[in-house]
Amino acid sequence: MRFLWTCALLAASAISLSAAKNLEVYFIDVEGGQSTLFVSPSGETMLMDVGYAGFNHRDPERIAAVAKLAGVKKIDYLVISHFHSDHVGGLYDVAQKFPIRNFVDHGVNTETDKDSVVRFNMYSSFRDKGTHILAKPGDTIPIKGLDVKVLAGAGVTLTAPLPGAGQTNPECSTYHNDPGEETGENQQSLGLLITFGSFRILDLGDLTSSREHELVCPINKIGAVDVLVASHHMGAAANTPQLVHVIHPKVAISNNGPRKGGKPAAWQTLHDTPGLQDIWQLHYAIAAGKDHNSPDTFLANIDEQCEGKWLRLTADKDASFTVFNSRNKYEKTYH
Repeated sequence: MRFLWTCALLAASAISLSAAKNLEVYFIDVEGGQSTLFVSPSGETMLMDVGYAGFNHRDPERIAAVAKLAGVKKIDYLVISHFHSDHVGGLYDVAQKFPIRNFVDHGVNTETDKDSVVRFNMYSSFRDKGTHILAKPGDTIPIKGLDVKVLAGAGVTLTAPLPGAGQTNPECSTYHNDPGEETGENQQSLGLLITFGSFRILDLGDLTSSREHELVCPINKIGAVDVLVASHHMGAAANTPQLVHVIHPKVAISNNGPRKGGKPAAWQTLHDTPGLQDIWQLHYAIAAGKDHNSPDTFLANIDEQCEGKWLRLTADKDASFTVFNSRNKYEKTYH
């Protein structure tokens, strides 16, 4: 009887440990593109974008190395935010390394130049062999253990606020539309809000200011978040005060490259955001200078020719989380 009782206690302990497993998010250095790996406590995975093709298979190799470290052997959901080369280009090689179950995207390519058409046809050839999910604002991507809400896609954004959101945004009156804003695939990007318990991380892909405006003006349809993945590689045409001030992130994470993204104006807006504690960057932005880069401890890569170091975020259900820098082993916990 004592043996059976001990076994029951061990089994309950194992279940408790399993239930307590955290969300892990890996920000992979693809030199100014995007590739972000989410590993749910359930074991299901979501990879958002796959970086570039070329460069001697650089980006797929980096994705594979991080996936191995995370114990990932398959991709349950591949989310392609939009069809630019820095987000979907590496798919051919990535698909050789992992089985991909579901392909999630905004639909059809909106750019008609030759390279864009060839790239989309390559993507479609893989998508057609798997399960295709056409993601629309308001949809949920069904990943066990997470709530993954689609906020934007195919040039459309949420029409109604999420539960708990809907407050008037007082900064909307200072917004000025950019007449030179691009109208291509960036504006078609999928935008996702990923929630684990009380923890929330927002990734709006390469959406720029007008789409941000639609999501938070005249009311904030998103609510507050803990982490913002800086939009458009921390680009100057995104990360507006109207967005970042009203969602109140504690941390921003930038997937910029040494010479792409990481714009001084965007960095400064984030830096000045009330309540924001730190900006973590995949690269030191060379053109921005020391005044508009984070301290060394928060930079995954400091040299233009680098080893492709990554950042890892580990989140608890109570919304506390830790960010770890693989280059210098520095980590910081946010409560």
